[in-house]
Amino acid sequence: MTTPHTVHTVAVLGLGRMGAAIATRLADQNWDVLGWTRSGRRVAGAVGTTRDPEDAVAKADVALLALFDGQACRQVVDRIRPALRPDTIVLNTSTIAPAEAAALARRLGPSYVHAPVLGSVPAVAAGTLRILAAGDQDALARVQPLLRALGTVRPVDDAATAAALKLIANSSLAGAVLALRDALRQADALDLPRAQVLDVLELGQLGDLVTRKRTFLADGAATTTAPGEFTIGALAKDMALLADASNSPLGSAADLAGTPADPEADIAAAATVPAVDGAVLEPLRRYIQGHATGDPAHFREAFLPTAHIEGIRDGAFVSWRLDEYCGLFPGHPATDEPTRTRRIDTVDVHGTVATASMTLRHGPDTFTDVFLLVRAEGRWHIANKAYHRAPRPAP
Repeated sequence: MTTPHTVHTVAVLGLGRMGAAIATRLADQNWDVLGWTRSGRRVAGAVGTTRDPEDAVAKADVALLALFDGQACRQVVDRIRPALRPDTIVLNTSTIAPAEAAALARRLGPSYVHAPVLGSVPAVAAGTLRILAAGDQDALARVQPLLRALGTVRPVDDAATAAALKLIANSSLAGAVLALRDALRQADALDLPRAQVLDVLELGQLGDLVTRKRTFLADGAATTTAPGEFTIGALAKDMALLADASNSPLGSAADLAGTPADPEADIAAAATVPAVDGAVLEPLRRYIQGHATGDPAHFREAFLPTAHIEGIRDGAFVSWRLDEYCGLFPGHPATDEPTRTRRIDTVDVHGTVATASMTLRHGPDTFTDVFLLVRAEGRWHIANKAYHRAPRPAP
């Protein structure tokens, strides 16, 4: 059997949030890691990347899948299978349906280990994932050192059971997120200070979730375009898989799928976004994307063509038409974009019109944006925006 400190070759296929974190963790633990993703994304540090998944697995002892869903797993396995060595283990950490996991196990035989993980990016970095591993005993023994580099291993009878248990674990998380959402909405209705509410919630049954997500819950980072540790879209997908596998409708699946937040936002966004019809938030999300990417096309989607953007700039009142406003954006993100945050504070709907406010922290400045929205021809648009700019006080 190998030891954890011996360098071995691992091909990590899928370099999203979890895949990139896994690849980085293994490289830091002296594994020889080569990564691949369809987007061509690169990972900082000692992780090599290739544009060809066949190249990634050709010399790999382990081909580790860290993909979004079962369809992606099938497509990648189809592509790499001819390039796999006879002794290469396919280790699948992806969250997929039990039937999909069972089908991959039948197809790949004793070289397949299904090992979905409990925990998100911080747990990967700390090596504290909890891993549900199912597969042939020899294959499991071979990948034990790799799995122990990522966390603790709980053996499970078969691939379908491992996949089902992962969905059950995420079901409890979905319930907690929605319970937290309801508690925060009730607290907001009572005008209770958010910090005080979070202090008290940390003492109760939701305490662990509140502690882990406090940054998102407190300052609104959940409604920005900053990448989440575990996204609403991923959790909603998992709940839909569980509902289908169990043939039991899940309220959490519908509630999460209908959450009016960016599906790429952290799950904490489900607890912080105002409780309104998701359609009215769509132009606000477009507006956020415009700032995050610097691409004015998002603003043209968000605003009516007749819109004006008004406020005080350099001590003088300005009123931009939409074309003038779009001309202010260079088509690429600001250099400090990773540090910027944006929070939807309020949304009030009155029939076919609505008002909304948003806080944007951009470098040294904090902006308060106030929007007038109109529903016309079945869609909401921003009719006008006024803003206040508050420079950060000098230290």
